[in-house]
Amino acid sequence: MIKSLTATFGMLFASVATPALADTLIANANGIQVDANGKLERFTGILIGNDGKVKRLLHGEMLKLRDTDVVDAKGKTVLPGLIDAHGHVTALGFAALQLDLTGTTSIEDLQSRLKAYAAANPDARWILGRGWNQELWTEKRFPTSADLDAVVSDRPVWLGRVDGHAAIANSAAMQAAGFALNTQAPSGGRIENGLFVDAAMSMIESRIPAPTPAEQDAALAAAQRLMLSNGLTTAADMGTTPDEWLAMNRAGKANALNVRVLSYAGGIPGMRAINSGKPTGWLYNDRLHLGGVKLYADGALGSRGAWLKHPYHDKVDTRGLQFLTDAQMLEQANAAASGGYQLAIHAIGDAANAQVISTYEKISATYGKDRRWRIEHFQIADPVDIPRLKSAGIIASMQPTHQTSDRLMAEARLGHDRLKGAYAWQTVEKLGIPIAFGSDFPVESPNPFPGLAAAVSRQDMNAQPPGGWIPEERVTFEQALAGFTRGAAYAGFAETKIGTLDAGKWADFIIVDRDVSTVDPQTLGRTQVLETWVAGKKAWSKAASVGAERGR
Repeated sequence: MIKSLTATFGMLFASVATPALADTLIANANGIQVDANGKLERFTGILIGNDGKVKRLLHGEMLKLRDTDVVDAKGKTVLPGLIDAHGHVTALGFAALQLDLTGTTSIEDLQSRLKAYAAANPDARWILGRGWNQELWTEKRFPTSADLDAVVSDRPVWLGRVDGHAAIANSAAMQAAGFALNTQAPSGGRIENGLFVDAAMSMIESRIPAPTPAEQDAALAAAQRLMLSNGLTTAADMGTTPDEWLAMNRAGKANALNVRVLSYAGGIPGMRAINSGKPTGWLYNDRLHLGGVKLYADGALGSRGAWLKHPYHDKVDTRGLQFLTDAQMLEQANAAASGGYQLAIHAIGDAANAQVISTYEKISATYGKDRRWRIEHFQIADPVDIPRLKSAGIIASMQPTHQTSDRLMAEARLGHDRLKGAYAWQTVEKLGIPIAFGSDFPVESPNPFPGLAAAVSRQDMNAQPPGGWIPEERVTFEQALAGFTRGAAYAGFAETKIGTLDAGKWADFIIVDRDVSTVDPQTLGRTQVLETWVAGKKAWSKAASVGAERGR
């Protein structure tokens, strides 16, 4: 049985969070952050006021203070709390509670996991899961409803692809949704052999029983635990639903929102349903803020839903899926911008990116260029379109681990000659275009350190490919760290509150087990978080977590 909200969050955090009644000094630290000039700033300590904000950074000086609790960092590396500029917070929690298909190696492996999960959860009304990626399988074909029926046929099964832009249903799920063989996919979607892509997914998802408030609370608690244990103190939640917003507010009112969430409402309907269609101020001591709206221009590359200017190299009869006409995109962008919202538009293919840039160019004439318009992913861009971001005041919100996961698939989908504008981080940096880095969790792991490693190396955790993939697009360590701190804060209008440990900002920081500025990329990617602090309080520690696991 799912516990109450207070009990759920209390069990996760009460053992490590202690009240900060006096000032706190974090001493003997190997502190690292990126300064306003993009250079590494090193510090030896943090003086934190009893309000949870930084009073000053120390750079070798010794302080004699009264009524101050001293915490010895023992020479360990201290970083500002890392910020994921593009994640899905509650979905991360649900992914941890549902069938995990991440890393499946074949359809047979998927079937084996499904069989085990079904046996372990006989009372589940629907079996829900996600994380499969056919590009990692030798066969590389999409699963079908028949593949699922062979394992579970007595209740609905709905299993999402890793990118969240396709899912496979068994026959029971299609029957429950009233699907017939002659049912046509809606515009912006595709259906084949039980596979539902992009807009077609709603045909099944609309029939799945909605999570109860208690289930939403449990998922949010699980997501917070995962974020904190991976060194994330803040995330931009891309596509917050009304029910998710209510869960976040329940946690905030219960003093159980232990991370910061920069919320972007899911589409115009979501925008209008949350907070009477108006942005919020900063809530719960700056733990929650609704300031943006997330829209979609296309789908994903792996399911060939990304909208391209030219046909797919490996399927020449399609250019992907255009979700909105130019007029519809402009209408929706205006609806959000006129309400005072920041826009964050998903665009992966080069045609989709060109459409979004054009939309932002048009609305900038009305609302100005200081609204920090965002393109989410900006994965495949025509090189001629990249400089347009600067003049339109657009932020590139990009996810380094997508490059390492997508590399071989992107080569197959596009062919070698069309990769010049793919995952082009350094090109964007050199043009002076703001970058915000994230992961798109749970599409990728919420762990930001493999993302930092990918950004500086263009390699995966096995150092592949040798020399890096399109290595000229690597960024420096300073640029990578800035993308996960200063850049991500700026992208969410939060740079005066978080992103660095400057005086007056919240004392959100992490202590890790190695000097991340001196190690090779793969060692960087394997960094372990020892402690995570939010607002001057220890919100998570590895020692307490290990102790709790041993005590079970």
